[in-house]
Amino acid sequence: MTARRACGPRRGPGPLRVLAALVLVAAGLATSACATTAPGSAGAADSGGRISVVAAENFWGSIAAQLGGDRVTETSLISNPQTDPHSYEPTAADALRIAGARLFIQNGIGYDSSWAPSLVAANPSSARTVLTVGDVLGLSDGDNPHQWYSRASVYAVIDAITTAYQRIDPAGASYFAERRTWFENTALADYNRLETEIKAQYAGTPIGASESIVSPLADSLGLDLRTPYSFLKDISEGSDPTAADKSLIDQQITDREIKVYVYNSQNSTPDIQAQIALARQQGIPVTTVTETLSPAGDTFQQWMVTQLQSLEAALAEATGHQ
Repeated sequence: MTARRACGPRRGPGPLRVLAALVLVAAGLATSACATTAPGSAGAADSGGRISVVAAENFWGSIAAQLGGDRVTETSLISNPQTDPHSYEPTAADALRIAGARLFIQNGIGYDSSWAPSLVAANPSSARTVLTVGDVLGLSDGDNPHQWYSRASVYAVIDAITTAYQRIDPAGASYFAERRTWFENTALADYNRLETEIKAQYAGTPIGASESIVSPLADSLGLDLRTPYSFLKDISEGSDPTAADKSLIDQQITDREIKVYVYNSQNSTPDIQAQIALARQQGIPVTTVTETLSPAGDTFQQWMVTQLQSLEAALAEATGHQ
């Protein structure tokens, strides 16, 4: 895949685009869309009586849809692998979906904070639950936002979504509890197995990475991420990394201080391409992760299992452990 941020570094959405979306909603689109629902329902359910769920990003949306089963309908605002959630520019349709949702899930932690809370605030409703992943995890702007790569964080969000469903639909409480058990023990079985296997076999293995999206994954697996965090953060945020950081990473690769190099294939800058080329030249296995579901039609667990399998294969090649 090509670099997703060819248009420039990550910045917040254009203020005129955001303002236009909010003005459209304020002008009455949200009101007309919810006119057929009962007073105070805030678009709580579709025609089949299911909870309307909107997720800012599809990695959380996939989890929410599976936990909700046939008692929810789920829509993810960002589902195109080429879309950058940091600098996403919302549309009037997005605002309308949020206005009609009974549950809205946003990542927070500075990830979608430049646009998602504004759409929520533009259409306040006491009947809508807003679940912010950063709040669930006790994290805030400046912390690493890529928590869907942390198994512990994923499980905390699973609990939070299930609790939200049970509060919104008390009659379905036992159903949602059963869905959580199925999701954790069956749907995530291969994901859990790979996480356990990799940690048991390769904990402490030094790796390099292109950006901070890899940090929660390395922590979850017990891998030793040697790349300076200042470089990882700069690449994630679209800033220019320092010459000192780039020189240190080149030295780590040339001296084979890392066993595997992991990069985000949706954000492959010239600096990253140069590091990939150098790693391959030195015989260091290279593997990839992506920021959102890729392909977009995969479930969360299909996406994660594919990436974990590739990482496990790269670690096996690098260390000679099978």
